[in-house]
Amino acid sequence: MTISIEALRRCSIAVDLGAARTRVYLRRTGLIVDEPTVAAVNTRTGGLIAVGTPAERMTGRTPAHIRVVRPVSNGTVVDIAMAQRMLRLLLGNKLRRAWRRRPLVSAAVCVPHDAHPLTERAAVETLTGIGARRVELVDSLIAAAVGCGLPVEQPEATLIVVCGAATTQVAVLSLGSIVAAERVPVGGDTVDHALVQLLRNEHALMLPSQAVRPLHLVLRDDAPAGGAEVHGRDVATGLARSVRIDVEGVRTAIRTPLTGVVDAIGTVLRRCPPDLVADLADRGIMLAGGSAVLPGFDTMLREATGMPVQIADHPDVCAVEGLGAMLDGKVQPLVLDAMVS
Repeated sequence: MTISIEALRRCSIAVDLGAARTRVYLRRTGLIVDEPTVAAVNTRTGGLIAVGTPAERMTGRTPAHIRVVRPVSNGTVVDIAMAQRMLRLLLGNKLRRAWRRRPLVSAAVCVPHDAHPLTERAAVETLTGIGARRVELVDSLIAAAVGCGLPVEQPEATLIVVCGAATTQVAVLSLGSIVAAERVPVGGDTVDHALVQLLRNEHALMLPSQAVRPLHLVLRDDAPAGGAEVHGRDVATGLARSVRIDVEGVRTAIRTPLTGVVDAIGTVLRRCPPDLVADLADRGIMLAGGSAVLPGFDTMLREATGMPVQIADHPDVCAVEGLGAMLDGKVQPLVLDAMVS
């Protein structure tokens, strides 16, 4: 898709509807919403009980008449009505009233690279349903690269890896456009699922995916020796039980899903011209996205590719911050005028 900087400057709000978190940026104000993309619904009345962090805490702990739903999956709004209701509550009455007073309000929203037309339509309908009169679609890879501070508008290669909850996107950018890109269904949720399966298969312990954070911590360089102790439910008896997992067991469990990211990087580099690949030898890989902070992930990519790897300063908000920079006029595109002969 082609991004019009002038069109984005007319937008007043930027939205990043992620599978894990929803973030909203207000022009000249900054980030005003950063909440989990979760809603809790009373199935008897159809009313919303909670959204965001309070709803996420209810996951796996609700009675039969309360259902915790995620209206966004794999970068696509799968429940437009629920996403609209969630956004209305997250934005609050004050902002929505101000929105209604302005007859023409434009919004920008991130969509995955090479998103299906139905994915783009769902994003547009979600925002128009809460008051936007016009919606600009922005490739999440370009938005994240801008948010990372990469010189995407220059004639030099930049390689970015955006690690989300459900998918990971890899792209090489130059002159403000994507030269080559690849998307793989591997993300933070995939890693968590691999750890849950490790405990179930090797230790007969059932563990909710929300409780795998202690296993992430054992991968840190400053983690204490001896691994981590996790608590769960015994598969056979149903009673509470604790086990201790060592570092090597955790690394082995996550190595298989993360191999898909390494393969995607190789695929993207093979599609690029040699001159651009040569630029990346020194510049290396920029990691962004909420799952980029997974301990040991950058080290694994560095060892597998032989390229320097760095994590963005605020990897989880790079996409929405990049959109915000475009809205605030902080991005100046490189003007390429045709030469007159």
